[in-house]
Amino acid sequence: QVQLVESGGGSVQPGGSLRLSCAASGLLFSLSDTAWFRQIPGKQRESVASITRSGRTDYHDSVKGRFTISRDSVKNTLYLEMNSLKPEDTGVYYCNAVTMRWQWGQGTQVTVSS
Repeated sequence: QVQLVESGGGSVQPGGSLRLSCAASGLLFSLSDTAWFRQIPGKQRESVASITRSGRTDYHDSVKGRFTISRDSVKNTLYLEMNSLKPEDTGVYYCNAVTMRWQWGQGTQVTVSS
């Protein structure tokens, strides 16, 4: 059974940083194209960063140069390093396969506000 557990969110001021983690059981991140998604109230969940099995990364234009996605294959954990945070980055962040085929975890709340 696939289980995804996101953590690392919090409340920060604009310009701050956070590092999100996603631990998985029942799957191997290294064998899948995976992504971090963001959900803002009233809007559709969108991908903000993805990493392929081969390690190629891609980013939503709004986070390029500020966010970095990575994974630790030994720990089977996906990360999202978030720097220079902006109020518009506020939302609940989830990890999943790029195709969103796994059951969603509970997500982790990120709030950027002064």
